[in-house]
Amino acid sequence: MGLLSIPMSHCIFCAIIAREAEASLVHEDEHTVAFMDIRPFTPGHLLVVPKRHASGLAQLDPEDGGRIFAVGQKLAAALRDNGADGAGLPADGPRADGVNLYLADGAVAGQEVFHVHLHVVPRTPGDGFGLRGRPVSARRPDLDYLAGALRRRLGSV
Repeated sequence: MGLLSIPMSHCIFCAIIAREAEASLVHEDEHTVAFMDIRPFTPGHLLVVPKRHASGLAQLDPEDGGRIFAVGQKLAAALRDNGADGAGLPADGPRADGVNLYLADGAVAGQEVFHVHLHVVPRTPGDGFGLRGRPVSARRPDLDYLAGALRRRLGSV
């Protein structure tokens, strides 16, 4: 059975949501759960998961997509909070000078667990994490061609 065909009953994130697997929970609401990544890129690396199973972006309800990003935004703010605002937050725990939000859709993009999840990665100078690709300058005609093709697929603009 390939990774893409793993039944929902064997999804580790569904098991975490059902409390059938361990996780260090940070946040939970009616639609989402957030927990510490067991293979963190940096200390404090979190995952935000919709409770409703979706193996990839094509299956993700747009409202659930909005919800995981809203929770990711709140978590990013908590990671960047230095406690100096008088909010009474504890001074311990992970700190970040910046945060990356990362979502991999499909195996070729790096998705390893086929339940949509948003990585919230705290960043500090010299932490060793980052995109390793090398951007190249694109020509305007090439960009216009690609934009047109995508507009036709979307059927808009």
